[in-house]
Amino acid sequence: MKLTSLPVIASVLCEAISSTARGLLRRGNHPPRNDVALVLLLTLLLASCSALERPTLGTATPLPPTPTPRLSPTPIWFPPTDTPTPSALTVPTATPDYAPGLGRILYTDDFTDPTLWSDLGTDYIRDGRLTLAASDGTYLTTLHDNLILGDFYAEVTAQLSLCRGADEYGLLVRAIPASYYRFTVNCNGELKADRITNSQRVPLKMPFPTLDAPRGSPAEVTLAVWAVGRELRFFLNGHYQFSVDDPVFPSGSFGFFVRAAENTPITVSFKDLVIRAVTANQ
Repeated sequence: MKLTSLPVIASVLCEAISSTARGLLRRGNHPPRNDVALVLLLTLLLASCSALERPTLGTATPLPPTPTPRLSPTPIWFPPTDTPTPSALTVPTATPDYAPGLGRILYTDDFTDPTLWSDLGTDYIRDGRLTLAASDGTYLTTLHDNLILGDFYAEVTAQLSLCRGADEYGLLVRAIPASYYRFTVNCNGELKADRITNSQRVPLKMPFPTLDAPRGSPAEVTLAVWAVGRELRFFLNGHYQFSVDDPVFPSGSFGFFVRAAENTPITVSFKDLVIRAVTANQ
């Protein structure tokens, strides 16, 4: 007999004992003495059956191990940054002075006396302006009759009434009637410099564009020249433009010019001329 059938047999016996006990108890409240003994025995057997009917405690099923949670990286909201190494202190350099050594005023002209300027009639000096007008390719100049300048700084304002394209105007420096340095501005916004010797031109600075020169008319621009020894520097509206180095003319007069490039007229007025002394080697 297999051991697995024993609980079934015990269960059947217990059911039989229980039925017998119930039958004895139905006989009345005072069963015979022999039946009492039998009842006690059945009671004990029923107690044993009760023990057999108790459910056997099963073996606890082991729970699967709780997985260890993986730690996710903590986000870094404000990552550290490298502390910049302070750079060395930069000491600003001074703006170069392209017109050093300016001294006392040597001459001013409000352009009220036409006799001071060569080749001019009364129509060219009016309302505090010296006006030069030319057309059809004409080149017109005027020089001061009484000025002889060596080292100096001169500044004058030019007002352009009619001027376009290659029309030219500018300054004559250290002039000896037919020989001088000529600083030229044209109405295309270009500058250049020449040395004129007995009407022969020698270029000292080839034409180049500048934002300081007006393009066309009407317009106004301040012209200036700084001349010391063999060096001459040219300025527009207070801005340095270029310099030339030439030893040919150490001194001379001062003047203005205009040139009509083609058959269109040019009219330029000059006003507020101021000439200062310059101390050399400054």
